[in-house]
Amino acid sequence: MNANPGGWNRAMGLSFVRVSADEVVAEWQVQAQHLQPYGIVHGGVHSGVIETLCSVGAACHAGAAGSAVVGLENHTSFLHAVRSGKLRARASPLSRGRRTQIWEATIVDEGERKVATGRVRLLCLPADGELAGQKIDVRG
Repeated sequence: MNANPGGWNRAMGLSFVRVSADEVVAEWQVQAQHLQPYGIVHGGVHSGVIETLCSVGAACHAGAAGSAVVGLENHTSFLHAVRSGKLRARASPLSRGRRTQIWEATIVDEGERKVATGRVRLLCLPADGELAGQKIDVRG
């Protein structure tokens, strides 16, 4: 995951610590691009990190069965404002069914204080599935 960071992950400076079908952990250093006008980390950053980690874990699980996943719902709660420092996020599955998965993630600061939590519900797509009129090819 860190060898070829793309798009959003690169822009956020996300570094993956652990990636598996059972747990995903990533961290990043708070920088200017993460802040909203009041000088605190933008809620969209927290939501995006939670979505990313949950999606990566769900994709690892689904990929073993030749499937792909797409997000259906992201509910993120912001608990404490953060202005600087290193943040760490951890995601793990709550439910992994044949058609959907639910993952939960928590973001903590350097003092292990929870700053955001969230749940993401994902749809499992079969290898020969279709999404919005586009064929899905999970084989790459």
